[in-house]
Amino acid sequence: MLIEIDGWRLLTDPTFDPAGGQYNFGWGTRSEKLKDPFIAAGEIGAIDAVLLSHEHHEDNLDAEGRKLLPKAGKVITTVSGARTLAGAAVATGLHDWDATILEAEGKPTIKVTATPCRHGPPLSHPITGDVIGFALEWEGRPGALWISGDTVLYKGVVEVAERIDVDTAIIHLGGVKFPVSGPLKYTMDAADAVKLCEQIKPNTVVPIHYEGWKHFRQGQQAVEAEFAHAPQSFRDSVTWLEPGVSKELA
Repeated sequence: MLIEIDGWRLLTDPTFDPAGGQYNFGWGTRSEKLKDPFIAAGEIGAIDAVLLSHEHHEDNLDAEGRKLLPKAGKVITTVSGARTLAGAAVATGLHDWDATILEAEGKPTIKVTATPCRHGPPLSHPITGDVIGFALEWEGRPGALWISGDTVLYKGVVEVAERIDVDTAIIHLGGVKFPVSGPLKYTMDAADAVKLCEQIKPNTVVPIHYEGWKHFRQGQQAVEAEFAHAPQSFRDSVTWLEPGVSKELA
C-alpha cells in the first residue's frame, strides 16, 4: 500500500514479483502468488520510507520488493529485520511501542510507533518470527493512522485501543490457516476485525492483505458478508481500495 501524506510517500510491505511464483514460508508451509502487481516497482516513483512489518515472509517482502529497499529513504521494521537488512538498506528497527520520527523540510513531522503483533497462535513466535504494526501521528490529524501488520486478534493488538486514538485503521486480513482445515490462524479474519474495531472505534477502516496469494482464505466477498452483520457505525466506516487506483481518505 502506498500512503501519501502532505508530500510524504510511504510504502508498506512491498511485493512486486509477477504472478506464478512459489514460496516456502518454512515448517512445510507454502503458497503461490496469484496476481501480478498493479504497479511495477520501477513505476512507483520516489519513496521516503518503507513500513515493513516483517522481512522474512514473501507475501510482505518478495524478491522485487527487496530490490526496491535500497532506493527508499528509510526502512522501518522490526529490530531483527533491521539487522538482516543491514548493509542493503537504511533500516531502523523498533520493538513494540518504540517510536521513531520522520521529518523533512516542508513536510509535517510524523511520529511512527511500533505496535504489537503475533503472527500466529500462542507459542508460535519461534516459527513465525518478529512482526510489528505501525501507528502514524502528525499535527493536524484528529487521530492516528494505524496499520495492523500481520497478526491474529490477541491482547497485544487490543492494547492499541487502550493506548492510541485511532482515526484510520488499515487492517491486514486473509484468515490465513496452516493447515488449511485446521483451527490455527496466522492472520485475522473478518470476524476478528469486527471485534477489534468495536474496541478501537476508528472513523475509517481499510481492509487489505486478503487477496493475491493462494494461502489467503477470505477474499473481499467473504469479508463484506461478515461486515454486513457488524454494527451500523462500523459498516459505514469501511472503505475498499481498488488495486492500482488512488483514493483520498478523509
